[in-house]
Amino acid sequence: MVMVDPDAPSPSEPNHRETLHWLVTNIPGTTGANFGQEIMSYKEPKPTSGIHRFVFVLFQQPGRQTVEAPGWRPNFNTRDFAELYNLGSPVAAVYFNCQRESGSGGRRVYS
Repeated sequence: MVMVDPDAPSPSEPNHRETLHWLVTNIPGTTGANFGQEIMSYKEPKPTSGIHRFVFVLFQQPGRQTVEAPGWRPNFNTRDFAELYNLGSPVAAVYFNCQRESGSGGRRVYS
């Protein structure tokens, strides 16, 4: 499962696309207590300008794999990652919109 921001650093100039916010592998297909292996820790959304999309993409792994953590968060490429680890097409995807609230320094999240 990957979580990316394809609109970083801003929707009008997304030259960091995609920015990786979370990467978890080896998620079991059961409801057991083991969640999976966190490869890149969760980085909360903090858009500085405009409305950003935050996308979760879920792949079905062909089996347990050892996955290398990318050495960077900006310019991550979900398609290249999926090809490198032979993941095929996503089995699920969802996104939400988020933007910085003007004046208060907070964020608004839209589902």
